[in-house]
Amino acid sequence: MQQVTSALLPVMLLTAVGVVAGRLRWIRPEAVKDLSNLVFLVLTPALLFRTMGGVQPGQVALAPVATYFGACLLIFLGTLAVRGWNRAAAVQGLAAVFSNNFMIGVPLVGLVWGEAGLAHLFPLISLHSLVLLTLATLALELAPGTAPTGLHPARAVLQAIRSAIWHPVPLPILAGLAWGQTGWAIPEVVDKPLQLLGQALGPVALLMVGVSLANTRLGPQWRGALVLALLKTAVHPLLVLGIGLALGLSGQAFAVMVLAACLPIGANVFLFSQRYGVVQDQVTAAVAVSTFTAVVSIAIALALLAPGR
Repeated sequence: MQQVTSALLPVMLLTAVGVVAGRLRWIRPEAVKDLSNLVFLVLTPALLFRTMGGVQPGQVALAPVATYFGACLLIFLGTLAVRGWNRAAAVQGLAAVFSNNFMIGVPLVGLVWGEAGLAHLFPLISLHSLVLLTLATLALELAPGTAPTGLHPARAVLQAIRSAIWHPVPLPILAGLAWGQTGWAIPEVVDKPLQLLGQALGPVALLMVGVSLANTRLGPQWRGALVLALLKTAVHPLLVLGIGLALGLSGQAFAVMVLAACLPIGANVFLFSQRYGVVQDQVTAAVAVSTFTAVVSIAIALALLAPGR
């Protein structure tokens, strides 16, 4: 229990500071985009490159990552089966499986397992948007009765793939892995600034989560939002855990995947719903609700899977 508290308390406190700062308008809603750019374009690439520079491809455990995406596929297809194959169901299915791996996952995994845990999380992050956004784009563009968007479905999918690859996440991961194969150490004059930038990622990202929550209103969407939040933070990790145990998986890499599945809905789902003009209010509310339901899931997962268990 002490390990769970020590891991969750800094996350909750930093998020709470962000909420207060947002409510008091010390950080205005207009500044969230600038904070987002700082996190995604500066701090994240520094941390990703520096961490992956010390990882060999053979150290990446593929089975836990495959288990994570297998659970995603089951939930996504299940959502389409229950709610019908339409644009709203496709966005809701994406919300039920798309984790906030950056702003919450990276600082949380870093606190619990350090760089060793991050080395397991980053390969998942590098594939996360590519796999899930492409899947959702296919479902949206090919949904029966969908009005044309002006793009051929194949071109829309190719654009989704290109956007997911040409992104400040996969590129520094691949660059870091490539650098690691040279056997050269990162020069200290470069390594130290990268280290300092990487250390700033967690606090700044969590502050941004809090500011975003301070400006989110649930309104009449809370019922649908709660369903999506429970699918994401309860059903998703339980499926990852169940599939992994059935396959005989264990160890740190598997624990990181289960914890990643516990995380709340990522902001990319909101951007996706805005782009297609589908269930925007419900997704916005679900992102907020899942942030709170994830606290319970994360606490349970850490109690079962944290180091020393």
